Amino acid sequence: MCPWAWGSEPVFRTLRTALAGRARWRRVYAVLFDDEDDPAPDPAAETAYYAGYVERIGAHTHAPRAVRLDRVAASSWPSSLVAAAAELQGADVAERVLRRLRETVFVRGEPADTLEAAVAAAHGVPDLDPVRLRSDAVSPGVLERVRADRAEARRPVPEVLSVQSGSPHPGAAKETADGGHRYALPTLLLRTPSGSRAVPGWRPYEVYASAVEELCPGLRDSWTPLSPSEALERHRSLTEPERLLLAEGVWPPPGAVARVTGNGFLWLHPDEASERPGMRTEPPAPL
Repeated sequence: MCPWAWGSEPVFRTLRTALAGRARWRRVYAVLFDDEDDPAPDPAAETAYYAGYVERIGAHTHAPRAVRLDRVAASSWPSSLVAAAAELQGADVAERVLRRLRETVFVRGEPADTLEAAVAAAHGVPDLDPVRLRSDAVSPGVLERVRADRAEARRPVPEVLSVQSGSPHPGAAKETADGGHRYALPTLLLRTPSGSRAVPGWRPYEVYASAVEELCPGLRDSWTPLSPSEALERHRSLTEPERLLLAEGVWPPPGAVARVTGNGFLWLHPDEASERPGMRTEPPAPL
């Protein structure tokens, strides 16, 4: 639910592609909107302020934003639990469920901040067992996992407590109400047996790639962008910044569906689009 993390997905998807089969990824759900947070005294004013905040961040990241934000999320817990539960059904399922959950906020403007909404957002994901997803999301094991994630996010490594950077979001750890700190979102921790690096905040792809090279010289091989059709088939949902990084060739590919956002298109595979009612569609033009 963090707009900076949403805006970082193009470089993270590219990095995962470049390191496919050579690195293990572990997500930590930091719980940005906590159940312990006090409700806003004026929800409408809070929503208007947050919509403007997301728009200002989008000026840097160029990530889509909702045409209209219905509300600020009441809690990150339901979507975090559902995203963690989806991991029990495999990496591909988990990626697609998490993507759907992110898009409830930044494309639809209706945050999946209840269990029912979070499960519904995953409807139609290929190879997903929705009954198991709901059951796992309320299981003690998944709850304990997300609790552990939340706690880990509030034990930042020392090097992110103070960060010097020209980035509009340098990523220094945030102070918490109890006097502690939590990681700014997103923060990527790279670990090998010989060392580690923390890359906090919003960064270009080359910063992440250089950090990988420092730890594992030669690990980062060159990689070839996919064709537009291959990219849409693999990812099923692509923002404009993502398709520019991940695909090479004439855009849009045959069958691509353009969904309207507050600042451009979200491109969907036709099978994905059929499972996503409720967003305005426009005929795509070659770009």
